Amino acid sequence: MPKLKTHKGASKRFKKTATGKVKRHKAFLRHILTSKKKKRKKHLGAEALVSDADLHKVKRMIPY
Repeated sequence: MPKLKTHKGASKRFKKTATGKVKRHKAFLRHILTSKKKKRKKHLGAEALVSDADLHKVKRMIPY
């Protein structure tokens, strides 16, 4: 079997944790920030985990 190639777009967006979970960043924090509350922007800045429904697909894109 040949080695799996890493999906370069996914490797820039996701990071694996030591326990095998996958971290991601939240959306909606790039522009039009003046109309968003400070609390909302603060929570959007925090990292989140990839949902269980998408975890298998994301792990296949970043195998190493």
